[in-house]
Amino acid sequence: MRYLTAGESHGPQLTTIVEGVPAHLTLEKQDIDQELARRQKGHGRGRRMQIEKDQVKITSGVRHGGTTGAPITLIVENDDWKHWTEIMGIEPFEGEASDVKRTITRPRPGHADLNGALKYNHRDMRNVLERSSARETTVRVAAGAVAKKILSQFGIKVASHVVEIGGVKARDVNYETIEDVQQRTEDSPVRCLDSDAEKKMMNAIDQAKEDGDSIGGVVEVLVEGVPVGLGSYVHYDKKLDAKIAGAVMGINAFKGVEIGIGFEAARKPGSEIHDEITWDQENGYKRKTNNLGGFEGGMTNGMPIVVKGVMKPIPTLYKPLQSVDIDTKEAFEASIERSDSCAVPAAAVVCEAVVAWEVASALLDKFGSDFIGDIKENIERYEERVKNF
Repeated sequence: MRYLTAGESHGPQLTTIVEGVPAHLTLEKQDIDQELARRQKGHGRGRRMQIEKDQVKITSGVRHGGTTGAPITLIVENDDWKHWTEIMGIEPFEGEASDVKRTITRPRPGHADLNGALKYNHRDMRNVLERSSARETTVRVAAGAVAKKILSQFGIKVASHVVEIGGVKARDVNYETIEDVQQRTEDSPVRCLDSDAEKKMMNAIDQAKEDGDSIGGVVEVLVEGVPVGLGSYVHYDKKLDAKIAGAVMGINAFKGVEIGIGFEAARKPGSEIHDEITWDQENGYKRKTNNLGGFEGGMTNGMPIVVKGVMKPIPTLYKPLQSVDIDTKEAFEASIERSDSCAVPAAAVVCEAVVAWEVASALLDKFGSDFIGDIKENIERYEERVKNF
């Protein structure tokens, strides 16, 4: 599978075209809308979430509630577009370029503004920030919703939770099932399983907002029910853990990825890291532990996939950092666009979406992508062979 996104933060709409989805997958508008709603929740979100009530329009690739195998077009309209039609209009502007409203010549530290302006020769850096905005992740979540729907057909479940915000770390909390994680995080304003840490995280977010500052954090994605052997060891660009790491790093403001225990592996001997293998008649091959996060040699090993992503603080601050005006070269405080004091809870949903996409793509690469029924039969035959290997 593959998808392409288009659209600007304050443009008329965001669009993604998803290609390679099998035919006869049940897919309805509500499957995607519920994921879009999850992305908009979370303590610390800014005023933009009060303006936009994201809902999808499916304009191709689905007929009578089922996919046809053709490319699927998903559109999310920006409700705030009515206030930006002159500023973001497609038609030629009548007058001097300097007369365009909301022109940006002061790059914000931590954003793509200056680098993008230099690369594409934009004197008005709004051309950069409109596309580099995290608003684009809306349609990545929409694409991820399609991926999650595919995975659900084969008993593969995905969940995410927040493990750290602003230096407040959640304790390792036991959970019985991945559904338990899903429910408990939906009930938490910061998507945290640790109720004590939840309160401290919310306080940290409130303090950052009061200070005109922002804070980041760490999220974790869990995927259960994944067959052995997704991905490959034969080429670097076929390793599924590498693809997942790249997808997570592609999320706006993400600066680090860990698989399993991640960097902790550098601090322990191999005898405490590698997951010992067992076998029994009923279950076949299993691992005693899951330190490697479900991967060995770039392939899934049948254990749950565990991925952490690190999100930096959002760089748009209400106590702006110093910058330089590209026209006058004078020092100024950076401009302010609407922003969140903390978007880590929402970022967990985005991370969930991109991980689900990579797992679903790898699943279809191995078992076929034309018809859901054929894929199910292929997986059943394969799992029977693996169990009796």
